[in-house]
Amino acid sequence: MRIDKFLKVSRIIKRRTVAKEACDLGRVEVGGRPAKAGTEVSIGDEIVVHFGNSDLRVRVLALTESTKKEDATNLYEII
Repeated sequence: MRIDKFLKVSRIIKRRTVAKEACDLGRVEVGGRPAKAGTEVSIGDEIVVHFGNSDLRVRVLALTESTKKEDATNLYEII
C-alpha cells in the first residue's frame, strides 16, 4: 500500500492530498529514509511523521483498503 493512502486510511492525516504534500516536503520517513507519496508500506514498517515541533512515530500493524473510524487505530501502534 502507498504511504499516502495508509496515512489517510489510518487517519493519521485526514486527507490523501495533505499526506502527499507532507511526503513531498520530506516530513514523512519510512524506515529512517524520507518517503515519497508512492513509497510502499508493509506490516512492521516504522513511520515517522514530523508535525511542526513534534514527531509521531508509529509501527504498521495491518493494511486495509478502507476502515471505519473506530477501527483506524488498530492499523498502527505508537512507539
